[in-house]
Amino acid sequence: MTQAPRRPAAFRLNDPSVVLGAQNEEVSTSRGGVVLTPQPDAFEAGLEPAAAPVEKPRRGVTLGGLFWSALGGLISLALGLWATRVVEETFSRADWLGWLALALAALAALAGLAIVAREIAGLMRLNRIEHLRAAADQTHSSDDPTQAKKVVADVVALYAARPETARARAAVATHDDEIIDGSDRLRIAERELLEALDREATRAIASAAKRVSVVTAVSPRAIVDLGFVLVESMRLIGRIGAIYGGRPGTLGFLKLARHVGAHLAVTGGMGVGDGLIEQMLGHGLAAKLSARLGEGVLNGLLTARVGLAAMAVCRPLPFVERKAPTVREVAGNLFEAAPQR
Repeated sequence: MTQAPRRPAAFRLNDPSVVLGAQNEEVSTSRGGVVLTPQPDAFEAGLEPAAAPVEKPRRGVTLGGLFWSALGGLISLALGLWATRVVEETFSRADWLGWLALALAALAALAGLAIVAREIAGLMRLNRIEHLRAAADQTHSSDDPTQAKKVVADVVALYAARPETARARAAVATHDDEIIDGSDRLRIAERELLEALDREATRAIASAAKRVSVVTAVSPRAIVDLGFVLVESMRLIGRIGAIYGGRPGTLGFLKLARHVGAHLAVTGGMGVGDGLIEQMLGHGLAAKLSARLGEGVLNGLLTARVGLAAMAVCRPLPFVERKAPTVREVAGNLFEAAPQR
């Protein structure tokens, strides 16, 4: 039998006739008492946080990947058929000539496999540095000591084969058993392991910027300026990658150059604000005295920007303890370096 709804009424909570009943529980009210039944909060009921949609990784073959894969396979097949035909024709002429052609083909195949292995190793080294830098960024933000210890151990392992870092690795190892915050452990690793590498990279950037400034200030043709700046920038990117342990091959260099270009596109305006405009304003008199001198200084400063972008991309740890070098710090002497015509 359904009870009629009770009208609102006032009562005291310490009244003995008031009975507290659970939800969906029948409580006897034969004595005319009042039953209090807790009701769920309408705002809390059914408002459990919805699970974030899991983004499924994209699968399948892109048109670009399919094109290059098919083209590479076709070229490899053509080269194989051509080599086979050459060896067969040389055997038909003379046995010794055929064996020589076969030996040369085998030597070329072994060299090709070695080149492929070197390129794969270079790409793996670059990927390792990228993952280290991403993990270090996350660790610096979260200040997780456990994750920081793992990141530092990976950085130490990255330079384990370099004898010049033995003392730095030993200095970092003395702090392994200490209780240190995550960011502080990254600072120790940065100071001990990367300070010398940062100095070497900074010297390489300053030297490249100086060479570009001098050569483009005295070169007679703009095409010479463009070619020299391009070649020097490529050499600088590869040099900085080797300093920090990347040692990129051809494919690795292309990937590294793409990352440097992306970094310049994102931070180019900030980098110009840090030092490039100030340098050019400071050398405005030089540009008025000699247009070639101004062009040389500008090319040198732009080369320094490329080097700093490569430094930010190739460095396995972010700049935690010290600030990233600026254009003014690495290319502050370009005006003195560029000769006046």
